[in-house]
Amino acid sequence: MTLSAWLSLLGVCLLGAMSPGPTLAVVLRSALAGGRPVGLAAAVAHGLAVGCYALFTVGGLSVLIARSPQTFFALQLAGAGWLIYLGVSALRSGGNPSATTAGAGAAPQTSPWQGAVNGFLIAFLNPKLALFMLALFSQFLPAEPNWPIYALMVTTVAVTDALWYCLVVLLVSRPAWMALLQRKGQRVDKLLGAVLIVLGAVVILRLVL
Repeated sequence: MTLSAWLSLLGVCLLGAMSPGPTLAVVLRSALAGGRPVGLAAAVAHGLAVGCYALFTVGGLSVLIARSPQTFFALQLAGAGWLIYLGVSALRSGGNPSATTAGAGAAPQTSPWQGAVNGFLIAFLNPKLALFMLALFSQFLPAEPNWPIYALMVTTVAVTDALWYCLVVLLVSRPAWMALLQRKGQRVDKLLGAVLIVLGAVVILRLVL
């Protein structure tokens, strides 16, 4: 793969990661609920899930998902259900005044493991990633099997996604920002929860209508 081709791949991956959506809401809520470690865990796990889809694409599994309406429908429904579950959990939490801050000395309500699970599932239960990877990789896959290039493409997709959301977490978890988020914790949680529920409901409506 030439440098110009790799830079094009990197640019598309970065634009895809920067697009606002449910992942941003989940990562932000993870940072609010448990502080920087939880937010970073969610970001890295999301990148890992995106990397899994990239690997599936190279292996041909995403073709099976794209060609199987039943599998695609089931994954979309599961993903919508997960969004709604996260949204309801956010609405019921009523904010998180004990989130980790400098000198707070209080245990966060959400553990890094929970953040990682949420970050991973919000991507892994999104079958549209399979179609995105198909469309993306079809422009860059070599004509002949080349596993070093496959590995470079998968790594680029996963690392770009993880680093972008890690950057988001590092920015919002700065003391001044985190203090503001925690003062408005209940409102932020309810807003993020409502966004997640609406996103999940929209997916379900698209599936049944």
